[in-house]
Amino acid sequence: MKTTLGDRIVRSELYKSIFRHGYTGSRRNRYLTLLTNFFLHLHPLETPGGALRFSYTWGLGGITFLLFCLLTVTGVLLMFYYVPDSRRAYDDTKDLEFVVPFGLFLRNLHRWAGHAMVITVWLHMLRVFLTGSYKKPRQFNWAVGVILLVTTLLLSFSGYLLPWDQIAFWAITVGTNMATATPFLGAEGPFSFVTYENDMRFLILGGRFVGQNALLRFYVLHCLALPLIAAVFIGVHFWRVRKDRFSVPLDPGGEKISAAKIDVWPHLVSREFLAMIVTILLLVGWSLVVDAPLEEIANPNNTPNPAKAPWYFLGLQEMLVYFDPWIAGVMLPLMIVAGLVMIPYLDPNPGGVGIYGYRHRVYTISVFLLGFFMWVILIFMGQFFRGPGWGWYWPWETWVVPKPIYAKTWDFPGPLGLAALLMFFGIGIYSPRKLKPKLFAGLSTGKYVTIMILLLSMIALPVKILLRLIFDVHYVWVTPWFKI
Repeated sequence: MKTTLGDRIVRSELYKSIFRHGYTGSRRNRYLTLLTNFFLHLHPLETPGGALRFSYTWGLGGITFLLFCLLTVTGVLLMFYYVPDSRRAYDDTKDLEFVVPFGLFLRNLHRWAGHAMVITVWLHMLRVFLTGSYKKPRQFNWAVGVILLVTTLLLSFSGYLLPWDQIAFWAITVGTNMATATPFLGAEGPFSFVTYENDMRFLILGGRFVGQNALLRFYVLHCLALPLIAAVFIGVHFWRVRKDRFSVPLDPGGEKISAAKIDVWPHLVSREFLAMIVTILLLVGWSLVVDAPLEEIANPNNTPNPAKAPWYFLGLQEMLVYFDPWIAGVMLPLMIVAGLVMIPYLDPNPGGVGIYGYRHRVYTISVFLLGFFMWVILIFMGQFFRGPGWGWYWPWETWVVPKPIYAKTWDFPGPLGLAALLMFFGIGIYSPRKLKPKLFAGLSTGKYVTIMILLLSMIALPVKILLRLIFDVHYVWVTPWFKI
């Protein structure tokens, strides 16, 4: 039998020192391949067959990791042609479009992969929640996933400034302005003991305004600090997925679907490879057709109207209409993150793991979907219904004739507003346990109160929106220190 060049390479000492086992079809060899390969070793040897169903996982975890790797590769290539200097950052970005071979495609691919990663992280978290895959023993890995969600948003936000055009400059200006409302540490926040020269926004930007210091800091965060943090937590996330095992999908009757174990190699690995190819093809096609936006060079003296934050933070900007900045920009985001982290520790129901559906978790899923879609609606409102002066414009209305920037609003009188808040939270905390004692029977008092405070804070958002849109109410309770 004639020996080919490929056979000689595979049998060589150099090849065997790197790849200790071949890819022959024996089960033993497949196991050895997984155990001795750095990348494949992230997988367990076996997994329940049902866990590989695309309709169960949607491949979102693997696709998100692929996008992170793609962003790393394209980001490194872009760094060769970019200098974080406010005098040339915009020109470097323009050169990518017109001078660097395939530069425009490279920038498009990086931009759209970044947006896609934000979306897939959100959808992955939604999928994990709907299938109950955050429950014991996977509680800690859910918390790691929340950290990765926040890191992904910060990665995208820090890269937003680098093109140094009008979109980037004013999106970062709007986004970082919220930091001035931080309690204690923001110059405009309640109980502040700092000034504009040393508050939280100054720390983020390296100055009072977006400039060279801000560009350099965002460059270092985007290219070094945040990717390292993300890489560490991705490693922890994968490790815990392997140690905690995949959740097994169930049919509507509660029976496990394909619970029999199957080999990860080649069944899971081949599916991951297919998902990778499809995702890359879609991104490449989109990047060839749709260019990443680039407006004129950043101009601090020319404020666009309206100036909007990045799309994934438009929900925060929309909440500024209804709440004081320290609530909309600081307190509510922190409560959202804290609430997400605490979900597996507050949920007393051990059932519903591996099932899409309401039957086992009616209230839990309803509350989560309410919060999820509320955030999507806020983004939609900020993107499509806000015009000059952040006024409300219906799709059929023109921006040519701007509406009054400051609409007439009124505040609740102090004592009445305080009474309204106490009644809202008091009745909201007291009543559910009295009306549905069996529903909350498995909860301690501390867990019950925590759940109700988080739930009522979430419900307060649409209530406040309706008060503003229907009755022109600005604040419910006004004090010398803060407004709600």
